[in-house]
Amino acid sequence: MAKIEAAHQRLFKGIFVCKRCGTKIKALPKKVAEGKIRCRKCKSNALRPKRKKSAK
Repeated sequence: MAKIEAAHQRLFKGIFVCKRCGTKIKALPKKVAEGKIRCRKCKSNALRPKRKKSAK
C-alpha cells in the first residue's frame, strides 16, 4: 500500500499529545517549541508530537 502524502500531513502534522494526560492538541510546532501552548485539560506544557504507528 502506498503512502498518501496528503493523508500523512492531515494525520500527523501539527498534532501533539500531552505527556501528562494524553490529550491530543492541534497547534503550530513553533509555538509548542516556544512553550506558548498548554494542555486544555491539565494545563501542562509537556507536549510531544503524535507517534506514527509502525507496520508489523
